[in-house]
Amino acid sequence: MNDCIQPPPLDLLFNASLFLDFDGTLVEIAERPDAVEIDARLGDLLGNLARRLHGRLALISGRPASELRALLGITDITIVGSHGLEFDWAAARTDILPRPPGLGSALIAMQMFAADRPGLIVEDKPLGAALHFRQAPDAASDCLSMAQDLADRHQLHLQHGKMMVEVRATGGDKGSAIRRLMEQPQFQSTAPVFLGDDVTDEAGFAISAQLGGAGVLIGPTRDTAATYRLDGVNDTLGWLHSACEATA
Repeated sequence: MNDCIQPPPLDLLFNASLFLDFDGTLVEIAERPDAVEIDARLGDLLGNLARRLHGRLALISGRPASELRALLGITDITIVGSHGLEFDWAAARTDILPRPPGLGSALIAMQMFAADRPGLIVEDKPLGAALHFRQAPDAASDCLSMAQDLADRHQLHLQHGKMMVEVRATGGDKGSAIRRLMEQPQFQSTAPVFLGDDVTDEAGFAISAQLGGAGVLIGPTRDTAATYRLDGVNDTLGWLHSACEATA
């Protein structure tokens, strides 16, 4: 692990493939997942990056891929959703694992749990069910215990995140997603660079370093597998713009 301090150099994207988390990286985390605010310039920035990198760009998010594509209004960039388990390729082809048989029961249990606890939000995803407690931080311990019980009972993966916890399908993470993307023809013979902010992104940082690239942590310094760090979303967007120009 690396106590990373320095920001990434502007030439990091030379002969690189770029992978980007969404919430907390490209946009500020909102009180509710459906309340996220997207800078109108973000679509243009992503388009410029895709052109400068000759298509070697993908978004990797815990959100459902179709939801993220609709939010951004983009069609020509590959989006990996559900923490690396759902591939919505730019070529209009989608690969997604089967929905786990116990997920429906876990979702209902979460909804019942949240019904009489103000501030809790349950998010139904194609391959997971998330419990957000950002608006009810005192309920964090109960939420984590409940999610652990559901994961054990239904043989689901327990996914921690910022002020949320999720039970989801097993079989992959953001690291395995990057490995799969790097096997695609346009990404081969390049170095992966992955930007993310959450503990859910650590697997992506680790595999990027293993494959000769680097992870960039967005946010405060912590124990991490990332090589570089940027302070927050505004710094990320500024660095991406400058690094994009530097690839010309």
